[in-house]
Amino acid sequence: MAFDQQTPQAGQVFFDRRELTRLLNLYGRMVAAGEWRDYAIGANSDVCVFSVYRRTSEAPLYRIEKRPALARRQGAWAVIGEGGMILRRGQELEQVLRVFDKGRFKVVD
Repeated sequence: MAFDQQTPQAGQVFFDRRELTRLLNLYGRMVAAGEWRDYAIGANSDVCVFSVYRRTSEAPLYRIEKRPALARRQGAWAVIGEGGMILRRGQELEQVLRVFDKGRFKVVD
């Protein structure tokens, strides 16, 4: 089995290609608008997190989390703000990313 065809370890949560593409498209749009400058991706046994930063040295502005264990209750997806407040939670990635739609959301310094 080639290195790039290996499957992730059992029990670990990751973004699939479609989800990662959608997250990176949003990131690119926000970078072009001058609002975000860096991102990080983290994964472990129960959550996968896409964090975005205004500056690399700061805490993340937003965390977009995928928690499959919560899919039947609150929804597997959540957008969490800088202070830890859950801004949006839902079953589908597109649904929770609407919090970043133009006109509905604006970053204030």
